[in-house]
Amino acid sequence: MGNPHRPLLAVLASASILAAACSGTTASSNPSAVVSAAASAAAPVASAIVSAAASAVAAGEGLPFIAQLKDGSTFTLAPRTVAKLASGEKINYVFSYQSASIPLFSAQYKAGYDKTIVDAQATLPMNGQAIAPVSESGIDVPAQIAQIEALLNTDQMDCLSIEPPDSNAFTAITATALGKGVPVFTVGVTSNGNEFTNFTQIPEKEGTQAAEIVLKWMADNGKDLKVFAVSGGDPTAFWAQGRMKFFKQTIMAAIPDATFVNDETNALATTFDAAKTLDAYKAFLAGNPTVQFIENVDIGAEHAYRAIKEAGKEGQINTIGWNVSLGQLDSIDAGTQVAALDQKWSEQAGFGALACAEFLKNGKILPNSQELLPVTKENSAQARTDLQAILDAQ
Repeated sequence: MGNPHRPLLAVLASASILAAACSGTTASSNPSAVVSAAASAAAPVASAIVSAAASAVAAGEGLPFIAQLKDGSTFTLAPRTVAKLASGEKINYVFSYQSASIPLFSAQYKAGYDKTIVDAQATLPMNGQAIAPVSESGIDVPAQIAQIEALLNTDQMDCLSIEPPDSNAFTAITATALGKGVPVFTVGVTSNGNEFTNFTQIPEKEGTQAAEIVLKWMADNGKDLKVFAVSGGDPTAFWAQGRMKFFKQTIMAAIPDATFVNDETNALATTFDAAKTLDAYKAFLAGNPTVQFIENVDIGAEHAYRAIKEAGKEGQINTIGWNVSLGQLDSIDAGTQVAALDQKWSEQAGFGALACAEFLKNGKILPNSQELLPVTKENSAQARTDLQAILDAQ
């Protein structure tokens, strides 16, 4: 079945050429210059067509050219992108993620982008570009925003996917991009902007699910644990707060006499550095000898396992963590870590290219369909194979 918006594409393309001719634009041997000039000159024509198609928007038939956003405002696809769709020229897709230097995370994110850009190109011709700041801390919000602005302000992106570090820091740049006619999708973190889709996990549900897994494991294995702790690389992050808070609430509801030596307000901060994380856990275990279970809400659970082994407390302390690493899989197989909750980093990173292709080619908005996958002893072998394949591809 053909593109139902092809007539509109054809009209806009013709209007672009006519407007460029009428504007006195000189001929150029540079096709991109012609397209750029034509798209710019055709803006009033495109705007008129958009206005005439308002009824189609109300009926949900205006995508990808016009759409009503979450706050009630109207999105209008950039004329240059409309012209590209009409001519079959490749669109420019950009994926911005928070860091190129976080252990485990960055490699898996880049691998996810690399995989699906090929799949997306089979749906819609596109140039892909992945950008991320490099920072010792692992996160540099101003640098990430500056990278996006540099491409946005020079009309070098036609569709954008962002993996933001928090819920609100990228709301403004998202609004700016949408205002320029660039569709925006966000991944990895719950975001509060006007993006078309936020493809990610929900921290409150994650914390509850983690606790339910632990409670089932306790029942299945005859464990009577009473003393718990929470930890993470950045406990102040909203996703960390949700995972900790609802983990504690669910545990306490099932075990009213349980004790948490800390909670989301004063959790153990481990950083995202391997050596510092190990040292943090070693000091924590020494200062809290009664702890029986530790929740880590990001990538550090493998270092809790190392600290437990070094303290000679295997069999006395158990853990649960997020995401997948070889160290966590070793801990699971050894019986210390109950589960690694895989939020599918590569799936998050790959979503944007597919979402842009579907949006621009077929006028479809892909939904948030992410599900947290618990990796336990039962499926750790497959998880190890899958992870190794990602690592080997780097």
